[in-house]
Amino acid sequence: MFSTLDRRRFLSLAATSTLAGITQWSRADETATEPVLDWYDVQDWGVEGRGWDDTSKYFDRLPARAEGVVRDAVWGLSRHSAGMLVRFLTDAPEIWADYTVTSDRLAMPHMPATGVSGLDLYALDDEGNWRWLSVVQPKAQYTKTAIVSGLPEGERNYEVYLPLYNGTESLKIGVPTGTSFTPVAPRTDKPLVFYGTSITHGACASRPGMPHPAILGRRLDRPVINLGFSGNGTMDPSVGDLLTELDAAVYIIDCLPNMQGDAVAERTAPLVHQLRAVRPHTPILLVEDRTYANTPFLTSRQQRHETSRAALRAAYDGLIAEGVESLYYLPGELLLGSDREDTTDGSHPNDLGFYRQANAFEPVLREMLNQS
Repeated sequence: MFSTLDRRRFLSLAATSTLAGITQWSRADETATEPVLDWYDVQDWGVEGRGWDDTSKYFDRLPARAEGVVRDAVWGLSRHSAGMLVRFLTDAPEIWADYTVTSDRLAMPHMPATGVSGLDLYALDDEGNWRWLSVVQPKAQYTKTAIVSGLPEGERNYEVYLPLYNGTESLKIGVPTGTSFTPVAPRTDKPLVFYGTSITHGACASRPGMPHPAILGRRLDRPVINLGFSGNGTMDPSVGDLLTELDAAVYIIDCLPNMQGDAVAERTAPLVHQLRAVRPHTPILLVEDRTYANTPFLTSRQQRHETSRAALRAAYDGLIAEGVESLYYLPGELLLGSDREDTTDGSHPNDLGFYRQANAFEPVLREMLNQS
């Protein structure tokens, strides 16, 4: 039983911990606040967005054997759970999460904890569209929280996106005892495989469901494997070897934000040949860099765009002349808006920027999927 003082403290905590219908509790509050729940470990039925099963930790993005083969920075970033999601069906009036992330760096100066380390919940509506429902705001490495409550009666499909810029150590989904819960296994369709930079990785989305790979996965109804490595999307041959192991619907190569023109000229054609040697028919999309928001005022950035794009275009033209088929190209000027209001820091998209990037990618990806 609570004393009067304890009850006041409890009510004060509840009042200060609630935002947009989401209430988070520390370990000390669990027994006092949560209903009787049944818990389900997502590893028991599988997380979508994992390219390999032979990982060091379950939620890693590269296989354990990649350590010491890819550059150390790539390996470290591959421990983040970017792009992964879990699906389930339930009639529960509330949905809980119990999860731990691997780092106490929950946020970054230009990206909130909801995107770096949060969970993002979507529900399937009556028209078959995925609609955002709620996001977890983590305040510690360990979080036990009601993601959403007050849901109307009825059984629905849900999906939860995992943290973008943190590793996931464990994740369980909880629903009140007596309600239904049906795990939905990861889809077996060929995935969209993205290889790129911090932008592909998800910087600076406000929540894990907002980067363009996630948006496109929903729009195109396809699994997504996100191999964005912040600051390290540089067309590495070691990563190329791993890409060939994935039976992709489409390869999206979006590395120019991390590369200068000479590196683009040196590495583009070899990467395409590397993929083609193992996957001769899989469509490949080469993507130019997005335009920095302040490019009109900075000559150095204008020059960088010009040289890197010219190098990518030359490599593309050369590959087409060689007879390489199912190779596509997406210009960088299409990725963000001319109003320049869609980045966080001039480089990384905000949520508007990711929405616009998805709009730019969608028609070419639909064409590629229709012809594959």
